[in-house]
Amino acid sequence: MVHVAWLGKKTPFCGNVTYGLRTTEALKKRGHHISFIHFDNPDNPANSKTSLLANDPEVSLPYLVKSQVYTIPSPRAQRELRESLERLKPDLVHASLTLSPLDFRLPELCHQIGVPLVATFHPPFDASIRNLTAGTQQLTYQLYAPALARYDRVIVFSELQADLLSRLGVEESHLAIIPNGVDPELWSPTSTDSITPSKNEIRKRLGKERIFLYMGRIATEKNVEALLRAWKLVEPKGCRLVIVGDGPLRSALENNSNAFGSSDVLWWGYESDLQTKIALLQAAEVFILPSLVEGLSLALLEAMATGVACVATDAGADGEVLENGAGVVLSTQGVTTQLRTLLPVLRDQPVLTSELGKKARQRILNRYTLKRNINSLERLYDSLLNP
Repeated sequence: MVHVAWLGKKTPFCGNVTYGLRTTEALKKRGHHISFIHFDNPDNPANSKTSLLANDPEVSLPYLVKSQVYTIPSPRAQRELRESLERLKPDLVHASLTLSPLDFRLPELCHQIGVPLVATFHPPFDASIRNLTAGTQQLTYQLYAPALARYDRVIVFSELQADLLSRLGVEESHLAIIPNGVDPELWSPTSTDSITPSKNEIRKRLGKERIFLYMGRIATEKNVEALLRAWKLVEPKGCRLVIVGDGPLRSALENNSNAFGSSDVLWWGYESDLQTKIALLQAAEVFILPSLVEGLSLALLEAMATGVACVATDAGADGEVLENGAGVVLSTQGVTTQLRTLLPVLRDQPVLTSELGKKARQRILNRYTLKRNINSLERLYDSLLNP
C-alpha cells in the first residue's frame, strides 16, 4: 500500500474539494494511507493548527486569502509544508492544484526531499478562444505550463486538455489522462419501490411540472444567464427550471428573476446534503450545463449516472463526454439561441429525453466510474514508485 501526502482543498466548496475528498476516501478504502495537507488556518501564528505528530493524517497550512478559485498562502506555508513532508515521510505527493503560488514551488521542494510529485490540473478551459472567459483561462494554462513540465506526472481529464498542455511545452510522457469518475451505485436512477419520504417531500416542493435542472456554481463562466434568457423566451408549458447552487451572480440573477419568468423558475440555493442532491437529480428530466469554460464537470457526470437527459456545451471535456449520442452538445457561442430551439423539442419529446437518459448512464458505466478512475490512479502511482 502507498502512503500519499495529498495537498489540496477542503473549503470553500468547489469541484477541487469534491475531487480531493472523493478520491482520497476511495484510496483509503483500498488500504492506502492518506495524509491530507490543506490550507485551513488564517495566517496567525497564535492560531496555527499545524500538527507535530508524525502519524497525524491531516496537516493545516496557513493562508492569507482562500476562495473557490485561488489561494494565497502565508509566507510561512512553504516552510511548514516542507517540515510536514519531512515528518510524514510519504511515498509520494499528490497535489490537487489550488491555483496558488505554492504550486510553482512544489517541484523543487519535492525534488530536494526525494519524493515523486503528481499533480491534478483542474482549471476549466475551452480548446478554442471563443469568448473572453476562454481567453482568460488560456492565459492560466500558459502561465502554469513551465511549472507543470517539472512535475513527475500531471493528471488531466481529457485528450483535449492533454493536447493543449502538450502544445504549451509539457512533455506527453509526463501527462496522464484520467477522467473524473462517479459511483454509479450511489448516483443511480430511482425506482418505484425505492422512493423514500424525503424524496417525496422534494417532489412536493418541486411541483408537478417536468423538471429541467441546473446544478453548479452561479458565476460568469457557468453562463446561467444564457439559460435563463432562453427559458424566458420559450416559457415551456408544464415545465419548471430549478437552479441549484450559489455563487457571485446568484443575487443579481435572482433579483432580476421577474425578467426571466420567475413563476416557473425555482431558486433552490446551495445544497450540501448528498441524499437531497441525488433526489433532485432523480426528480429531473433534463440537466443543462451552459458553461463557457469547463474542466470535466462532476455535476454533469452525476446527472448522467442518475439517468437524466443531459445538455452541455462543448467547453472543456464535457462535449467529449456526451459525444456520439450520450447527450446533446451545444457550442459555447450563441447558447441562448441554441437553447431557444432545443427546449421546445425536449418539452415535446419525453421519449427522447428518456432515451438520452439511458444512454447517458450507459456512457458512465462504460467510461467514467470511480472504480475505473482509482484503478488508473493506482497504476500511475506504481509506475512512479516501481519504474
